Amino acid sequence: MAAIYNSMDWSRAAGITSNNRKPHQFTHHCTNNKTKNTSPFISLLFFNSNPPPARADSSAASCSSPLVEDAAAAAAAVIELSLNPQDFNSPRDHKQLNALICTLFKDPQTENLAHDYYQKAKSDPDFRPERYTLKLLIRYLTRSNNWTSLFSFCQDLAQFRVLPDRPTCCRLITTCMKARKLKLVDKFLDVFLSNDVITAVLAFDSAMKGYNQLHMYSSTIVLYHRMKSHGLDLDLEPPCYHTVMEAYLKMGQHQNAIDIFRDFENRKLPDKKTGQANSPFNYSKIYWILCESLGKTGRALEALDYFREMTKKGIPEDHSLYSSLISSFASSGNLEKAEELFREAERKKMLRDPALFLKLVLRYIEEGLMEKTLDVVASMKRVNIRVSDCIFCAIVNGYSKKRGAKSAVQVYEDLISQGCEPGQVTYASALSIYCRLGLYSKGETVFSEMEKKGYRNCVVAYSSMIAAYAKTGRTKEANMLVAKMKQRGCEPNVWIYNSILDMNGRESNMRLVEKTWKEMKRRRIVPDRVSYTSVISGYNRVKEFDKCIEYYEEFKMTGGKIDKAMAGVMVAVYSKTNRVAELVELLQDMKMEGAVLDARFYSSAMSALRDAGLQVQTRWLQEMFKY
Repeated sequence: MAAIYNSMDWSRAAGITSNNRKPHQFTHHCTNNKTKNTSPFISLLFFNSNPPPARADSSAASCSSPLVEDAAAAAAAVIELSLNPQDFNSPRDHKQLNALICTLFKDPQTENLAHDYYQKAKSDPDFRPERYTLKLLIRYLTRSNNWTSLFSFCQDLAQFRVLPDRPTCCRLITTCMKARKLKLVDKFLDVFLSNDVITAVLAFDSAMKGYNQLHMYSSTIVLYHRMKSHGLDLDLEPPCYHTVMEAYLKMGQHQNAIDIFRDFENRKLPDKKTGQANSPFNYSKIYWILCESLGKTGRALEALDYFREMTKKGIPEDHSLYSSLISSFASSGNLEKAEELFREAERKKMLRDPALFLKLVLRYIEEGLMEKTLDVVASMKRVNIRVSDCIFCAIVNGYSKKRGAKSAVQVYEDLISQGCEPGQVTYASALSIYCRLGLYSKGETVFSEMEKKGYRNCVVAYSSMIAAYAKTGRTKEANMLVAKMKQRGCEPNVWIYNSILDMNGRESNMRLVEKTWKEMKRRRIVPDRVSYTSVISGYNRVKEFDKCIEYYEEFKMTGGKIDKAMAGVMVAVYSKTNRVAELVELLQDMKMEGAVLDARFYSSAMSALRDAGLQVQTRWLQEMFKY
């Protein structure tokens, strides 16, 4: 498949390995360039598996006979070729040149040589690559990630005005999108636009799908408007409409998605194969986006009408459509319609979306219909969907908020008895509720179950248990648990440090309080108002009032807002130390922030002001503070 020419610029070598014969070396020297004929040599060389026999024609008469030399040490046969595009003068010759390049591209060992031949062949103004040649060239360039050559190849397509087959064009766009070569994508789209409308439509669709996968939805819309400006929107297929509608939905432009659907519905595009209306199955995803968009705009009834119309057209129902409709009615507060659709979906075995059950549970909790949440759990069991940790936790916390901690504990235990399996979040919520009720032994049982199941890095659970140990005076267990969580790589948060500060402060162990405070600073845990209140209360117990004032001033410097608990402690501190001016200032700050003193601290403040002879301030305190 190659002509022999003496030009050094076109001399290349290709190594071809054969397992069926001994290695040979072929060298063909031509002495008459005017009379040689390349076609027989090309055909024999690349399309026959056996070595070519000697020919007794006019071409062979002017050339030396082939020399065959055995080379036992050679790894493969080497065929020296030289190529000059000027040797391929007729259309038949250029067809043979395309065949040569295609043959070389098919062998991984010679595909680099094929690319070099293509680069040299395209310098011939009469050379025109075939579509199959372009397909193989694209495959080679994309596999080798040769993006620079792909930019040059894009210019070649514009020059030759020849495109590969449409699937290859779409794969080319998809590959460029995955590699984030967006400028290259735009260049190819321009070439496709100027050569073939149908190819351009398919390529634009591939590009828009790629942008959606990259979450670049605005770029999808830009391409869609670019298609419209060239009149390509008249040739869109259902998947393309779906891609555009999806982009609008993700961007929150629900009305635009609805408008695209109406445009799609009016066109009623024919099917390419049958010439009839598209298969109804193609519409299901588009109808889902329509129902979702209508639901987001508060038009759930309109979405339901479209859904009923869809079923009348013979379009198969899909569980995602039921999920969208039920969620829309539940969000709008029309629980009666949502429950009706829910029962209908259950009869048709269309309840498959776990997120739908969570949405219903949250809506029932919001409305205070707590018993309905248990009905949802029963439905999940009927359709063999596992009750997730999120749903379990939502029900327990919902009962705790709406019915109280005792009801929450009862529901938790009932669901456990029904076979529901709690996860880390549900365990942590149940543990917190048990500790809140003072049922510390049950809390320890829950914590032990968590550890057995591998939930050993839950900060909320550690916080609840440490607080429980602190309230029951089990200082040793609390400190051991803190050490254990650190050993497991779980860093204590400010809640845990607050529990430790309060525990040690109540026991007047100020050495450990100082140690914990310094550890917080070292770990860069910012103390909150509870932290400062616990430390100030501890120093107040041991009557180190200067320390109390020091921490209170630090709290004010950090921009902290005083609350009733801290105000009560500081009123006692100022009263005991006869700091009347600071006491009056504190009372004024409390009044501005709307704080209220309890009877004990009110009496302490009144006594301090009377002892200082500040009658005006005493009357002010009586008038301004009520308890």
